[in-house]
Amino acid sequence: MNIIKGSARVLGDEVSTDIHCSSKYLPGKDTAYIATVAFEQVAPGFAKAFKKGDVLVAGKNFGINSSREQAVHIMHQMGVAAIVAPSFGRQFFRNAINNGLAVIECDTGGISAGDVIEIDPSSGRVTVAARNITRAAPPLPAAVQALLKAGGLIPFLQKHPDWNLS
Repeated sequence: MNIIKGSARVLGDEVSTDIHCSSKYLPGKDTAYIATVAFEQVAPGFAKAFKKGDVLVAGKNFGINSSREQAVHIMHQMGVAAIVAPSFGRQFFRNAINNGLAVIECDTGGISAGDVIEIDPSSGRVTVAARNITRAAPPLPAAVQALLKAGGLIPFLQKHPDWNLS
């Protein structure tokens, strides 16, 4: 899988994507609109400052309580290249992978908004060269990298109709 490089956009701990990336709280609004106001309650102006290709850097338990795939679709619409956090809500983590969004678990301490962050999913290395930060993360398994490269589980299965789970 390719190296991911972008500007860091920082959020804190315990961010529930159910609240911040869901039409449940904005009835009648579509994903395009929600992408323009995502995370406003925890970081005013976050979505407006976010640029396609930026990396979302979060605190612990990002995506907690999230069983909605809509959150990942909205982050795709925002242009999120990857998400780095010390830990993720497990349902969100799996939804992200199934929908082709790289999620990397590592210490995010010392990374600031606007830092250029480089992620190597194959080796698990996360680097902010300007701050001399290098973090080790568990490398993403080859099967997960294949899903991400294909754009998610459904595109992967469409390209590999004979693939077998056993």
